[in-house]
Amino acid sequence: MNSLSRRALGALALALPAGASRAQATWPNRSVRVIVPFTAGGAADSAARVVTPRMTERLGQSLLVENRTGASGSLGGGEVARATDGHTLLWDASSHIVNPALLRGLPFDYATAFAPVGLVVLFPSAVAVKNDFPARSLQDFVAAAKAQPGTLTVGTQGNATAGHLGLIAFMRRAGIDVVHVPYRGGAAAAQDLAAGNVDAVFTTLVSAGPVVDGGRGRFLAVGTLERVSSRPDVPTIAEQGYPGFASNEWAGLFAPAATPAAHVQALSDAMVAALSETPVRERLVQIGCIPVGSRPAEFARFLAEGRAEMAALVREANIRAD
Repeated sequence: MNSLSRRALGALALALPAGASRAQATWPNRSVRVIVPFTAGGAADSAARVVTPRMTERLGQSLLVENRTGASGSLGGGEVARATDGHTLLWDASSHIVNPALLRGLPFDYATAFAPVGLVVLFPSAVAVKNDFPARSLQDFVAAAKAQPGTLTVGTQGNATAGHLGLIAFMRRAGIDVVHVPYRGGAAAAQDLAAGNVDAVFTTLVSAGPVVDGGRGRFLAVGTLERVSSRPDVPTIAEQGYPGFASNEWAGLFAPAATPAAHVQALSDAMVAALSETPVRERLVQIGCIPVGSRPAEFARFLAEGRAEMAALVREANIRAD
């Protein structure tokens, strides 16, 4: 995970399109469904609702976000993999590269069922604790976990999600044992933190931010290698005794595999153009995202590397599907 996050932050640069092509004026010719296979209000959903309206203006047709949850994101993924209408897309996250190693009997192959359009954003992970938890730093939290092994509860956005895998990686690095509490999305985990039902969460800044801003939780660390501009007062995990540690979620756009290359290019141009707009970038940063905007070929390499890396972690940690 660490090398993947570093590569994403260090190598994927936002490139402006050479010019919006009008060669595809006949496509799309009606509204486009954008399936988000996660709950409303979570990190992926929040970013989709910032970026897609600006893509709508570029493409000339509405991009309508729909949430289709279930089976670690594979239900929504399967719906898009089967789509033949030419107007259905997938807005997916790290489950896209974890599910192939985790789920058996899927009716589609993540590696071949989709045409990558681009990596849209990164979501920095964050460690947050409930208000009455005594830890004021990550070191305090680790000390508390070592004093009570197997007792402290930590929520994530679900089993085998980026939050869960990041938590496992951190537990190994810090030499601690905590109780993993999976939720159906980061927003649900954050809300339970606000209610005091879990001691901490390892989820995204996007999901935990509203709870912390509402005074119902407290950030201890972010999972990027450098501090996040929207939360400059929150130290990184790396600078608190774990150099080189990084853990981030992401969101990317996909089309069904049979989508014509020209349509994929039109989507890529619209996505990159939307991310070049200052209000869009500022809003994404404000809610805790890092805009990326990679092109299809670059995103395909990112996915191939990620699949191999995540497969190894799932195998080594003996992670099982719910």
